Amino acid sequence: MKDTGTQNPCLMCEMEHAHESARVFSDPLWAAEIVPGYEVPGWFILRARRHADLITGLDDAELVTFGRRARNLVAAVTEATGAPATYLLVFGENHRHFHTLVAARGEDVPADRRNGDILKLRTERADPTAAARLLPAVRQAYWRLAREEGAEVA
Repeated sequence: MKDTGTQNPCLMCEMEHAHESARVFSDPLWAAEIVPGYEVPGWFILRARRHADLITGLDDAELVTFGRRARNLVAAVTEATGAPATYLLVFGENHRHFHTLVAARGEDVPADRRNGDILKLRTERADPTAAARLLPAVRQAYWRLAREEGAEVA
């Protein structure tokens, strides 16, 4: 799934080739992974599996399923991290392929790094090893939540 609208490869489309060890889940429409450059423990990208520009590019099936996938991923991240807040952020400026950043915010995050300023932690708290260690707990919580609602996950 390449971005055919630009000459540069689409990072979110390239995640189709991500190693299974980085993936929380994938289904026919959505996938969630640890994405290179966003390897902060408790941060995951939820992305449309096909290239869709922004939320306005999603089709009806993607729109219908997005809310549940986002809710379950936020709940799984919150459960696995114990974070008092878990953000669901959508921008689309740097990567137009529709995706959201799910970012756990721990008690230790200072006030000047909360809300939108949490993105400053992208470099300040990058720790690929710690992010990978957290993934199995998030995956297990996500699958349990999805099964409870009857969704199929892979």
